[in-house]
Amino acid sequence: MPTWAQFMEALWQGLPLIKPQLQLTLWGIGILLTDFFLEERHKYWNAIVALAGVAFSGFELWRLRGVEATGFNGSILVDSFFIYFGFLFLAATALVILISVRYLEIEHEHRGEYYALMLFATVGMMFMASGYDLVTLFISLETMALSFYILVGFLRKERRSNEGALKYLLLGAFSSGILAYGFSLLYGLSGSTNLGDIANALALRPLNDILVMLAMVTVSAGLFFKIAAVPFHMWAPDVYEGAPTSITAYVSVASKAASFALLMRLFLVPFWPVRANWEMLFAAVALATMTVGNFAALTQTNIKRLLAYSSIAHVGYILLGMVAMNETGMQGIAFYLLAYAFMTIGAFTVVILLRRKGVIGDELEDMNGLIHRSPGAAILMLIFLLSLAGIPPTAGFMGKWLIFWGLIQTGHYYLAIFAALYILPAVYYYLRIVVHMWMTDVTDPVRPTITAGQWVALAAAVILVLGAGLYPEPFLKLATYSVILPLAR
Repeated sequence: MPTWAQFMEALWQGLPLIKPQLQLTLWGIGILLTDFFLEERHKYWNAIVALAGVAFSGFELWRLRGVEATGFNGSILVDSFFIYFGFLFLAATALVILISVRYLEIEHEHRGEYYALMLFATVGMMFMASGYDLVTLFISLETMALSFYILVGFLRKERRSNEGALKYLLLGAFSSGILAYGFSLLYGLSGSTNLGDIANALALRPLNDILVMLAMVTVSAGLFFKIAAVPFHMWAPDVYEGAPTSITAYVSVASKAASFALLMRLFLVPFWPVRANWEMLFAAVALATMTVGNFAALTQTNIKRLLAYSSIAHVGYILLGMVAMNETGMQGIAFYLLAYAFMTIGAFTVVILLRRKGVIGDELEDMNGLIHRSPGAAILMLIFLLSLAGIPPTAGFMGKWLIFWGLIQTGHYYLAIFAALYILPAVYYYLRIVVHMWMTDVTDPVRPTITAGQWVALAAAVILVLGAGLYPEPFLKLATYSVILPLAR
């Protein structure tokens, strides 16, 4: 047992490494304390305070660039991998805050808990990217998940929101139990919760050791739920449809990126010695995920459900990067997650624009004639949909191209062919939205109102989607430095 002096020394040395998370926590608590004193017409100050918290956290994260250090007895690891994903989480959080203000006013749910929970969820995600200990990783995962359970059901008077939150909670608790069982097996096999110690212990065991395989399968199952991979995808359409649209965007982007960061840490460190086994598992799950996601999206008439199934298909593409697992494939994962975050938030922002009193605005018919009602929104939506489909010169195309090239380089030719063919159904169901926007008569003459915050979010999203597609070199260098080098050590 460590002495009190040793405990205090470890705490003092580790605190500088978690300053970004501490900033978010303090600002989130501040929102909860001050929200009570704000009148209804001044509730937008909660969003400003939340953005300030994100900005201060980003500043502390920027100060950690170039740092390679462990803290709290090796339970966290600060490296460029964490820095990359930390900025991705903060960017997604900032964009969702910007698009939430007007939406919450319309829903009459503009309360400080909303923004505080977003900041607390981001804290969990950042620890998921920096955690190097099973206990740290599990607590951070549940911190994120518990915040999302509440946010999904934030529209208390909406039956769809309540139903989605209940399903998310029940299935999420089930998946967490499976993941915890897998973690317990890893601890039993190694006698340690440190990822490095676990990797060393698994490397000494036979390749087909039954306990190692059981740990791999249970950990995979728990994480497949978090990323909505088949056959653990059932929650996604109902949660996406029922949640507040801004939270739908947040869950779709941030939780997936955090879960993939956790998946990469686990399978490239402790499970790396048994890569031959999980590579086959990931390949099968990726094919099933792309198949179910793309073909289920073909028949959807609700835009949020359509984007839910398309997000499932995108998970399949990212998993293929794990199958390739060479430099190009890892670049593809990092690049794809960045592109997916901005193009998805951009698309959901346009859906939010259609929400007004008495109109939910998430059906395909609600998009009818958008080019005549709001030409700017229609053009931006077209760009985001082309990127989601993987059409050049967008960031979505570059992400898919990197995944395909990584598969070809590693000899997975059939996987690359199947993945390329699945672009065809994706183009079809994304173009269904375009047809309603550009080629269908106006059924609702009301012009959408776009706030300044929504314009900023849309501008940031389209700049990155087109910029990373037209000039991807800086983003590829960033992926190499932030993802490949840290995990290769």
